[in-house]
Amino acid sequence: MFMAVDLDLPVGVADEVVLAEVTVRLITEAERAEFDRLLAQEHYLHQADIPGRTLRYVAEFRGQWVGLLVFSSAALHVKAREKAIGWSPRQRARRLDFVVNNSRFLVRLPAQRCPNLASRILGLCLRRLADDWLAVWQQPLLLVESFVDESVYRGTCYRACGFAAIGASGGFQRHSRDFYLPHDRPKQLYLRELRPGGRRLLGQARWPEALAAYERETVGHCPFQAAALGQLLDRFQGLRDGRQGHGLQHRQTFVLACAAIATLMGSCGYQAFADTCGKFTQRQLRALGAPRGKDGRYRAPSDSTFLRVLHRVDATALATLIGQWLREQEPAAVARLAVDGKVLRGSGRTDGRPMQLLSAVTHHLRLTLDQVAIAEKSNEIPALQPLLKKVAPPPGVLITADALHCQQESARCITQDYGGDYLFGLKGNQSGALESAQRLLAQQSFSPLE
Repeated sequence: MFMAVDLDLPVGVADEVVLAEVTVRLITEAERAEFDRLLAQEHYLHQADIPGRTLRYVAEFRGQWVGLLVFSSAALHVKAREKAIGWSPRQRARRLDFVVNNSRFLVRLPAQRCPNLASRILGLCLRRLADDWLAVWQQPLLLVESFVDESVYRGTCYRACGFAAIGASGGFQRHSRDFYLPHDRPKQLYLRELRPGGRRLLGQARWPEALAAYERETVGHCPFQAAALGQLLDRFQGLRDGRQGHGLQHRQTFVLACAAIATLMGSCGYQAFADTCGKFTQRQLRALGAPRGKDGRYRAPSDSTFLRVLHRVDATALATLIGQWLREQEPAAVARLAVDGKVLRGSGRTDGRPMQLLSAVTHHLRLTLDQVAIAEKSNEIPALQPLLKKVAPPPGVLITADALHCQQESARCITQDYGGDYLFGLKGNQSGALESAQRLLAQQSFSPLE
């Protein structure tokens, strides 16, 4: 993503001298206007206005600017990147800020004048990029991406700096905050880790505490588009609104949709819901069913509105509807499910013991698809079949559960009723099953291929 103009360098300066003496640094605020002018004039995109978080670097040789680079917020949606990382929509929403985009790269010397200058400049920037981004934006980085138009450039400098070509973009460019227009020139996406194992970490279920602390404070982008949000609204139409009286500003369907999407974006609690939804665009609020105010604008619900609606809604029916909708948006997410029992805080039964729930949670999204109450004076085992009946997992599903379910009836239900597989824990107090398993696993189970 660069082009070149010929600079007036001293005659006879060897390539090795240029490479050895070139340096990179962040520009000062006083240099911003000249930096943007050169970028708009000399870069092949002829555009220097880049939204979001940015860092602007200049490469210098003996006082002359020989290179200009801009790093900015990552692209919102790239199929090739999402496939390479393997993260879920919720993970992408909360972790996209850990990815940065090399959105502009201008080398102001012809390649034949100094063949390795581009990779030298890029390498110097990459060495300091993570530290600079953390210092300026208080955000760690794990991955850097760049898009290269390979009909014009070969991407050699990116490969030389450890980038890997992942796949082509969809051929769209961002026209405004929420709209993309086709440009019929797909670009090659290049990725490079800024931390060893960074790509794997982005799709990992659990993070090291140092990174998890940043993730907990992040409210990511909405992971679903307007058409999917409309389908969610339709599902909520059948729920009874427990509020009474006149002057209700927001319909229940709108409030429930806001709460569901805010949860998927990482919010937890009424105030967090209000804060997250307050950042939605007018188009997003309209897609969620917001009523138009007297001034013609759409507004998000307040924290007190979330409290009133969620306290009166049928929680079981709501969870079922959201689970059904999620399965439609991410069909592959139900290929691996975890079944686990939890105690419902603040609940109480006739015997004084709290209510227990058996939940089906997706491994990939880590979201609860559905749950059933465990009967009094019982345990999780009889609740497994009603739970799976509600979830209706597809054939070939892998269901994991703790050692309590390591018995014949649970295994039969999964394999024979649903055509799936199971992975159960096995503890020492199940001595007969444990000894049999140890004996069988010690034997050769598979014959080598001829």
